Amino acid sequence: MADRHADFLLIGGFAAGVCARALRRSGAEGSIMIVGREPDLPYERPPLSKGYLCGTERREDALLESADWYVEQQIETLTRTSAMQLDIGSRSVKLSDRQEVGFGSLLLATGANVRRLNVPGAELEGIHYLRTFANSDAIRADAAGKRVVLIGGSYIGTEVAASLTGLGSECTIVMLEPVALSRTFGESAGRFFHDRLAEHGVTLHGTEELERFEGTGGRVTAVVTRGGLRLPADAVVIGVGASPDVMLARAAGLELGDSGGIRVDARLQTSVPGVYAAGDVAEYESVVHGGRRIRVEHWDVALHHGRAVARSMLGRGGDYDVVPYFFSDLSDWASLEYVGPAHEWEQEIIRGSFEDGSFTVFYVHDGRVAGALAVGRPDDLQHARRWIAEGTQLGERSGALADISTDLGTL
Repeated sequence: MADRHADFLLIGGFAAGVCARALRRSGAEGSIMIVGREPDLPYERPPLSKGYLCGTERREDALLESADWYVEQQIETLTRTSAMQLDIGSRSVKLSDRQEVGFGSLLLATGANVRRLNVPGAELEGIHYLRTFANSDAIRADAAGKRVVLIGGSYIGTEVAASLTGLGSECTIVMLEPVALSRTFGESAGRFFHDRLAEHGVTLHGTEELERFEGTGGRVTAVVTRGGLRLPADAVVIGVGASPDVMLARAAGLELGDSGGIRVDARLQTSVPGVYAAGDVAEYESVVHGGRRIRVEHWDVALHHGRAVARSMLGRGGDYDVVPYFFSDLSDWASLEYVGPAHEWEQEIIRGSFEDGSFTVFYVHDGRVAGALAVGRPDDLQHARRWIAEGTQLGERSGALADISTDLGTL
């Protein structure tokens, strides 16, 4: 028998907090419990590599809601608490504090774990990963004003390099791809961001694979690549992706998807009625991608997932039809917005100018816009979002996208 019961049991961080807030705003009167393994209440992660890392934003600024708000809304929050076992048959969860909590509806928003590199020297001090407030604090304390090597040329590597450069660090990026951010955006757009980083003092080494870390006295002193580079380092930050945390779901027998996430339907419900998944861990049936199952790791997706699960829990939800949105800031050097994601494309239509720093890249697959990247052109992105949602065939209109004089609202 469970020790206690929650009408809505929400396991996780940000998406769980969003779901709890949406439940109360929608008039849910039942008991709500949030269980999170971190010491902090639900918070937004983007500042960890940007404003919070730079010291321009406070910890409180990233919190979804204050502690007082949860008390006022009669939402119980258990921090520093992990969900250890999910029993589908009894509809209960055993927690690390030895409580067993029964539930009416359950949300699994267990997020993702950073991918750790297993190379010689990986245990040395001064090697950091970024996922939590504590990680960001440690990076700022250990790397500000020093020689820093960043492993990975995607969001984490480029954002942290920009932020640390602003703190006086000498930053070098080592990456497998030839051009920063090119895996997501292609080499043409990636080159724009690559060059912005280089212009502001970041050194970039593409098509280089990490071989080992070297150290003295138990602390990292250098990064060595398979291509023969030996880069002095006072600190290292690794950003090579994350894996969905499905340990709880797998042990409970929930169905997993091809990408390793928890398989859910278009209403974010798992293979068990009343059990939902959201955020980084959810591999969902996307109606705006023709029913294709996708898993997207980003704050904005977790935000909309949390709201959608609340509606589904209350029996008011339809199919989840939000086009995924992303953003990234490289200090004040460049800011990008993106909708998609375009998993594959055979044509890039460029509107605007890389040289002017104001452009949109439309990624076209099978005659449709599959994704769009915008720098300084947010209106273009709104049109792209509409075309993706509607599955619009461009036909002869594709040429008009590149014409800066074209009013996209008329297409």
